[in-house]
Amino acid sequence: LRVAERAVASVRTGSRPLRVDMIASRSAASGLMRGFHRAHPEIELDVVMLFDVETAVAAIRSGAIDASFRAVAVPGRPLPEDIASVRVLDEALQLLTGPAHALAGARSVTVAQLAGHRIWMPGIVPGTEWAAYYDDLVAEFGLTIEATGPNFGSDALLDTIADTPALATFMGEQTRLVWPADHGLRRIPVTDPTPVYPHSLLWHRDNPHPALATLRTHLATTAPGCDAAGTWVPGWVLRY
Repeated sequence: LRVAERAVASVRTGSRPLRVDMIASRSAASGLMRGFHRAHPEIELDVVMLFDVETAVAAIRSGAIDASFRAVAVPGRPLPEDIASVRVLDEALQLLTGPAHALAGARSVTVAQLAGHRIWMPGIVPGTEWAAYYDDLVAEFGLTIEATGPNFGSDALLDTIADTPALATFMGEQTRLVWPADHGLRRIPVTDPTPVYPHSLLWHRDNPHPALATLRTHLATTAPGCDAAGTWVPGWVLRY
């Protein structure tokens, strides 16, 4: 059935948009796609938001989407052979604190300085690719990341961080969030090394959509790059 669906899509690609998946509308991947749209306004786009990498891979294989921005895969569950991937962006993590947090006045913090501080991330879901990333970060540097409590979204997270001196959270450097000025939140660079979240583009090797090649070329020539000196990613990312 998937082969038949791809065959039908191959003769209709000019009549439908390029469908691209990302985790969230305010993520670094969203910024990459906005840049692509500015460079190629003639290409019609559909942007969707699927939950995890396995859902995204299934949608790619069925032809429901053409590409997905993901952290490659979960360790021990490699991508199927018909799915290609290329790492396009390493996004530095920053520490987000409220004004009364012990590290709020720091211009930067080392990973070692974060040991003993509570980092609250209620959006971590066991079994996902981002949970695997943060599990490795905790194991590597002895950090304390708590995923307790319901995830009420970014606004509730920002409110809690602003009001709770004992809590901080991680945020991607290119994640675009807005909060009230009286929250007094601080975004603090993390160094020695800088943990980076690896964003990759996934697609089906047989996908015939002509705009997919244009997207890949655009990312290859405009994305900031990966593996900069002084950065850290889990070993399973490097194996890909």
